[in-house]
Amino acid sequence: MIIKKIIEILEDWAPKAYAEEFDNVGLLIGKDTEPCSGVLVSLDCTEAVVDEAINNQCNLIICFHPIVFSGLKKITGKNYVERVVIKAIQNNISIVALHTRLDNHPEGVNDVLCKRLDLTDTRVLIPKKESLKKLSTYVPSIHLEKVLDGLHKAGAGALGKYSECSFTSEGIGRFKGNENSSPFIGNPQIKSSSKEIHVEVVFESHLNLAVQNALQKTHPYETVAFEIFSLDNPNPEVGMGKIGTLEKPMEPTAFLSFVKERLHTELIRHSPPIAKKIQKVAVLGGSGSFAIEKAKLEGADAFITADLKYHQFYSGEENLLLVDVGHYESEQFTKNLIFDFLSKKMPNFAIVLSSTKTNPVNYY
Repeated sequence: MIIKKIIEILEDWAPKAYAEEFDNVGLLIGKDTEPCSGVLVSLDCTEAVVDEAINNQCNLIICFHPIVFSGLKKITGKNYVERVVIKAIQNNISIVALHTRLDNHPEGVNDVLCKRLDLTDTRVLIPKKESLKKLSTYVPSIHLEKVLDGLHKAGAGALGKYSECSFTSEGIGRFKGNENSSPFIGNPQIKSSSKEIHVEVVFESHLNLAVQNALQKTHPYETVAFEIFSLDNPNPEVGMGKIGTLEKPMEPTAFLSFVKERLHTELIRHSPPIAKKIQKVAVLGGSGSFAIEKAKLEGADAFITADLKYHQFYSGEENLLLVDVGHYESEQFTKNLIFDFLSKKMPNFAIVLSSTKTNPVNYY
């Protein structure tokens, strides 16, 4: 199997369209045309991780955090990023990063946190904007079901717990083909009209090409009239963070002990315990201070994240318990998520879960 095929499998699972604009995801080092001898899955890509890939005869590393985040002007080996790049290239190892593609994924980083904390009735905390599109087209009534079926198979009309959704209305289509046309209805150079059905379907933006191909393949007209709009509506299924409910409310101190146990963290930093029990919990893996106000707005009793600064701990005030579990600790289960997915998709392929501890933070 070539590396490009594995990248395509990852793209189907966690599309690049899920990533934030500031991010650097996808193939960062190497050629996608190379045959893959094995995959090493890791949270980060350090020199030790590259050595582990070499020892396991894996020439592809799939990691969560991108080793190259901002631009490199020189590659001289003066820091760990440059040394990783040099070692990977010297040993013909490719590196793929997923990062915010999994942060925004419906079953990604934050979904894993929710499951570890046994949260129910979960939903996205900050739905992603500009990730939905709408197709508007016109179909002769006798071909409506065929076209809709093709669009639905391409992923159009599926959102959240619902699928095969569409809106239709009847109308009259008018057209006139030139002497070289071959109209499905009527004759060339004669103005014709036909009863048509106006079809509208919503779809996620990364499905744009697939939806257009399905339309062209199933529509009977020689020239298909259609429009695609980018929607301002946030996508309720894709986005940063999640919020859910504990089965039973907990006292703040009991909740902190529960979080510490479930997330396998040695140390928790938190704001002063609030004077109420914790039941509604928001989570956002990694640096999540930007979501504090959103967590408050959604009525969360506690917000679990990482990298909070001193003054941000005041932001919880008396209604929200802020819980900083650590950046690594909040994302540590992500490599298992990637490993489990690839193992199911490629059960007969060499996929190795990295045993290298990449957390740069130590506790004394």
